[in-house]
Amino acid sequence: MPKRIIPLSEVTVRTSKPQAKEYKIFDGGGLFLLVTPTGGKLWRLKYRFEGKEKMIAMGSYPEISLMEARRRRDEARKLLANGVNPGAVRKAQKQADTEEKETFEVIAREWHSKFFHTWTEGYAGKILRALERDVFPWIGKRPISEIKAPEVLTVLRRVEGRALETAHRLRGVIGQILRYGVQTARLERDPSMDLRGALPQPVERHFSAITDPKEVAHLLQSLDGYQGHFVVRCALRLAPLVFTRPGELRHAEWSEIDLDEATWNIPAEKMKLRRPHLVPLSKQAVEILRELQPLTGSGKYVFPSARTNDRPMSNNAVLAALRRMGYDKENMSGHGFRAMARTILDEVLHVSPYVIEAQLAHKVPDALGRSYNRTQHLDERRKMMQRWADYLDSIKAGAVIFPFNNVKG
Repeated sequence: MPKRIIPLSEVTVRTSKPQAKEYKIFDGGGLFLLVTPTGGKLWRLKYRFEGKEKMIAMGSYPEISLMEARRRRDEARKLLANGVNPGAVRKAQKQADTEEKETFEVIAREWHSKFFHTWTEGYAGKILRALERDVFPWIGKRPISEIKAPEVLTVLRRVEGRALETAHRLRGVIGQILRYGVQTARLERDPSMDLRGALPQPVERHFSAITDPKEVAHLLQSLDGYQGHFVVRCALRLAPLVFTRPGELRHAEWSEIDLDEATWNIPAEKMKLRRPHLVPLSKQAVEILRELQPLTGSGKYVFPSARTNDRPMSNNAVLAALRRMGYDKENMSGHGFRAMARTILDEVLHVSPYVIEAQLAHKVPDALGRSYNRTQHLDERRKMMQRWADYLDSIKAGAVIFPFNNVKG
């Protein structure tokens, strides 16, 4: 068995004495204190990235306390969980302290580090990977004060040929970085403002979804019969019952779920509109979660990755499962469960649109003009979620299914 690491205490760090040779005292998660023969106490973090072992300096004690060293370790591991090398981020942050090295990449990484905690971990990682892939190789080494609109447009044109919507999103990210440069006195104005209208507008697309009750019944039977990984099977069965966004589902944590109260409280930082959201759980949803709890309940995530419990399930897991069951991108997507619920709850079950939109966590005021809050229409939503789950059970079992236009309230 591997040797168990006992976390450090402030007393242990303070009283550690130098020896003839340097030695390490480990705290956990790759963090350790390196004690040198001259009495230096240096924080180091050991980690693996792309299959290679790496190490970064985290400061020295007592300037950096044990608590602060752990905070820096946790930030680095969040970056790792999203495929970002913390060593590269730290290197760029150090460069940012030197005025003559104020390149676009340095300022971009500084901006990313500043706003990292205001985003979901997945979104933060997605932004940085896009910059590393599509922007830094071309203008990353350019002084940010010298970047002009044509240079930015050339970067976007390379992406446009591959994915027009991605090019539009990237223009927004580059603009935010350049405006951050203006706000921190690195350049005078944002040149990306001159690119309005330079890219063609993408054709509006909607997520594919199955909304015909007969086809929904067949889909539900397919989900129940899925023969893949048990965790993915549970996610597939739960998705139509809660109809949250795919990212919200796969990032669900056991600490957010109260099975006795039949509620799932999603914190604001995980929501698209950055507002906490309450999901009432039907009896069927609670049953699925109780079935899964013995397997994953001792960890953080309800649906952990097949490779490690430290990360949630891949964002392609549910989509890939749907494809293996024969549902291609033209007829069903991970987001499609939301459109399915919205359509049938409205047109078949005749639920109030305000209640449906509240459960979808959309930014729509109610009849009195009040903005959404997490408990809005809660009693109605509880009834709706149970009625919805019962309806899905009934059509899955072969109950008579009425066409939309023939159903009466």
